[in-house]
Amino acid sequence: MKTLRNFAPSWLKTYAFLYVIFLYLPVIFLPIFSVNTSAIPKFPLSGFTFKWYGDLTRTPALTDAAWNSLLVGISASLLSTIFGICAARAITRYRFPGRRTINGLLMAPLVLPEIIVAVSMLLVMLQLGLSLSLITVVFGHVLICIPYSLSVLTSGFEGFDRSLEEASSDLGESAFGTFRRVTLPMVSPAIISSLLVSFTISLDEFIMAFFLTGTEATLPVYIWGQLRFAAKLPGVLALGTLLLAGSILLLTIAEIVRRRASNRTQNMGGMIA
Repeated sequence: MKTLRNFAPSWLKTYAFLYVIFLYLPVIFLPIFSVNTSAIPKFPLSGFTFKWYGDLTRTPALTDAAWNSLLVGISASLLSTIFGICAARAITRYRFPGRRTINGLLMAPLVLPEIIVAVSMLLVMLQLGLSLSLITVVFGHVLICIPYSLSVLTSGFEGFDRSLEEASSDLGESAFGTFRRVTLPMVSPAIISSLLVSFTISLDEFIMAFFLTGTEATLPVYIWGQLRFAAKLPGVLALGTLLLAGSILLLTIAEIVRRRASNRTQNMGGMIA
């Protein structure tokens, strides 16, 4: 039994290491082949070049798709964060019948098959008489981003000391003034994290955009369309590398902001105690 306990930690470390390799090894090949002079992604590499990156800026369809993704990402992150603030505030501050059920329904898009959600959204949009456009894509992305936004914001509201709000009310401030001048500044790191995470999710979202987009493609839809042409593959690899780097950067910033906010909340709690 003692031998088994001694063996377990080393086995778990090995398992975790192999799992990380299995998960991220294909991603590592993306930037490697994006600087290959050959259009065929294979080893050994034919040479080193940034030509494919330079060609991206000279592709009008790519530029349009990038602007569409930027517009959709900003809109979806703002709307999902606003809805997330309202939901997180209600869930963490008030006790009402069905609170857990409502919270579960808001988080449901995380566990439901995304293609089913996308088809359902498509049917709803068509029944409402809406033509497929970037607006319908924004609606779909908001639905997908709200659970992520709610998770981040709920953590921020739960770590907030309510005595600060009570002190503001005792000093004569209105409920809205307290929320605007006390609550929002204190949970602003969680709001920033929510915006960054939601923007990243929207930027990488393909299935919802594929079903709800009209003639204006987003970057993931554009990449999918280019994969049908072998000559376009190097440009797709270069674009995928840039998207990967951008996603990692945004998520890293969001995590740094979240941890700083958590440390600040703990330090304030210690000072109050």
